Amino acid sequence: MEEKRIGGVTHYFGHIGVAIIKIDKEGLKAGETIHVKGHTSDFTQKIDSMEIEHKVVAEAKPKDVVGLKVKDHAREKDDVFKVIE
Repeated sequence: MEEKRIGGVTHYFGHIGVAIIKIDKEGLKAGETIHVKGHTSDFTQKIDSMEIEHKVVAEAKPKDVVGLKVKDHAREKDDVFKVIE
């Protein structure tokens, strides 16, 4: 499997398990798989849904800031990669 860096985590809300991700490159669509990797974070998950400004969206473009429900703890400055299958 190939991975492409698409952005990074800017904030994590632990009480609701949501990571805020700034998309730098490419886009991201619901249904795609991401890999979150940092000093202590390292997990892969499929994107079930994402939000921009509290509105559910099917796709995010470069420069968008999205909120994603994540299955594990993410940290600020973690890298986010799109998994290409």
